[in-house]
Amino acid sequence: ARNVIGIIEGKKKDEFIVVGGHYDHLGKWDGVIYNGADDNASGVAAVLELARMYSQNKTKENANYIFALFSGEEDGLIGSKHMAETLKTYYPNVVAMINLDMIGRLDKDKSLVVGGIGTAPEFSALITKNKPAGFNVTLDNTGQGPSDHTSFYLKDLPVLYFFTGTHNDYHKPSDDEEKINYYGVRNIVDYVFRVANEVATLDKI
Repeated sequence: ARNVIGIIEGKKKDEFIVVGGHYDHLGKWDGVIYNGADDNASGVAAVLELARMYSQNKTKENANYIFALFSGEEDGLIGSKHMAETLKTYYPNVVAMINLDMIGRLDKDKSLVVGGIGTAPEFSALITKNKPAGFNVTLDNTGQGPSDHTSFYLKDLPVLYFFTGTHNDYHKPSDDEEKINYYGVRNIVDYVFRVANEVATLDKI
């Protein structure tokens, strides 16, 4: 099990923002494959798309972006814990971590949950200002929860967590691709892109 990490360098050589999500799922049990389309192929696809957007937008970003795909989340946040414990050795000035986990099931009856709002004073206004039109967004102050942002929050880093909620297919073989709301994922990716751009312009958080 390995974390997969890539970096895009920006203008502020000493300032880093981590954008991540876990790529592991439950694998194969009793001969049945658990694909984990929402948990967390949806988040992995979003991280990869954001990396593509930043690498191809012909702009030198304000901050450096670290794109990280974690392993071992389902076994106790193992990959993100390791990264969070060693991160400041290599990159002392990480200003925020954005976690994408289960963002594939947005629908008209559910809100997109954005957690970690209370971990930096600027986050609430920033998240509210950039939210997609017509989408319900629920804000959650806490920086802790059953996903990889917790590993970074426990190392005193501001975090944001994007999540469209649990469902009847959670940790079941039925968590498959045809149930993903691609329109919702696209809007969440664009939302995170706008938010990450603004985080990079903050003097200090």
